[in-house]
Amino acid sequence: MRRALVVANWKMHGDRRFITSFASQYGDAPVGVDVVICPPLAYLAQCVAAFRGRRIRFGVQNVATVPSGALTGEHAAEMARDLGAEYAIIGHSERRSLFGESDAIVAQKFQAAKRAGLNPILCVGETLQQRRSGRAHATVHAQLAAVLDNAPAPALEHATIAYEPVWAIGTGATATPAVAQDMHAAIRERLGRAGVAARTRLLYGGSIKADGAAALFAAADIDGGLVGGASLDATAFAAICCAAACAPCAATTNDTTGTQ
Repeated sequence: MRRALVVANWKMHGDRRFITSFASQYGDAPVGVDVVICPPLAYLAQCVAAFRGRRIRFGVQNVATVPSGALTGEHAAEMARDLGAEYAIIGHSERRSLFGESDAIVAQKFQAAKRAGLNPILCVGETLQQRRSGRAHATVHAQLAAVLDNAPAPALEHATIAYEPVWAIGTGATATPAVAQDMHAAIRERLGRAGVAARTRLLYGGSIKADGAAALFAAADIDGGLVGGASLDATAFAAICCAAACAPCAATTNDTTGTQ
């Protein structure tokens, strides 16, 4: 059975005081749920220290395509791993739209994360225009194909897919459980062709709020969430994690962190 997973994407927010405060308010991850915090890279080491001894893992929000080189301002997946990261968010919609990351670049970063021993969290999702024009599924399938069609099945082990409808990110809008489940089911079907559908965790990532998390996590193919703004509030994030703990995907309580 897939274990529930909740990921905090702090984006470019926070400082040392924020991390100390958050750590004092949050407590620990609920039993039956894997919790990952992805702070800005500059604060990764401090986060690892602040949460030491708790059932919390850490990740980064981006990686370079290569392990080293003359790439001012970039950081390699190997560097993130060296600092204590176990996960890497790959292909977030903001990276695609603001930094021009193509499907091909996202696929390279997915492979870079795997090469370094990180668990990739591959983000896919459609814009409002693409949804309104009936191209939501085609868009997501194309984003998946860029990675899945060029990756052997073993490369998909310990990977996670996060569906983040672009039209719901930072807008306050959230896909209904039915809309989210429909896309998650389509993603699950696509993963079936690679033979990893039953093991790969699928997350919802479009403006999750504490009061709507339980309904989303109750859907058959939603195994948790990639949380943005709400993850900056320790109380709200804890409530989302607790909602995941009560979901069907959290029925197993064996510690399978890092597995599907």
